Amino acid sequence: MSTARTSPEDHLPLTPAVFAILLALADGEKHGYAIMQEAREHVSMGPGTLYGTLDRLLTAGLVVETGLSEDERRRYYRVTPLGRRVLTAETARLQRAVAMAQDKGIRPIEVKA
Repeated sequence: MSTARTSPEDHLPLTPAVFAILLALADGEKHGYAIMQEAREHVSMGPGTLYGTLDRLLTAGLVVETGLSEDERRRYYRVTPLGRRVLTAETARLQRAVAMAQDKGIRPIEVKA
């Protein structure tokens, strides 16, 4: 079930958890644990945050559940076309914010992995 919000900009700005989940799904379908592992590269996330956020993304029509694995323990998800447009719009918004900061002399610090 999706909401009446169909314009990508209606969903912005994204929370860090939503951005990380959509980014994790940008290169293909994944099960919940794989999404969480990849999202953790960008934001702290436990199962409660992951599945609560996935429920909201499902309701908003940004992701869909594609099915269960053979053992019926893993649910798989993929980003929808609207979800990809929202991710693209958020990326553009963040790029504009970084450009404005750079115009004011703000430079990123080097983050060590």
